[in-house]
Amino acid sequence: MSAVELTPPEAARWAARAGLDLPAERHAAVAAVANHIHSVVSVLRELDFADAPPAAAYHAGQEKHDAAA
Repeated sequence: MSAVELTPPEAARWAARAGLDLPAERHAAVAAVANHIHSVVSVLRELDFADAPPAAAYHAGQEKHDAAA
């Protein structure tokens, strides 16, 4: 998706392309939700995760439960 917001007709076209039957009364709602998700993901892409280890480094049950940490 580009920086331009998704329009209801585009949402209908993308739904049809994906093989989804999207009733006309849902086009605007789907476009609005897609635009919201895009705005949230855009903010997440700007975050710096350089100090965060990759998910593969996490081992459940080995975390420390220390409130001072």
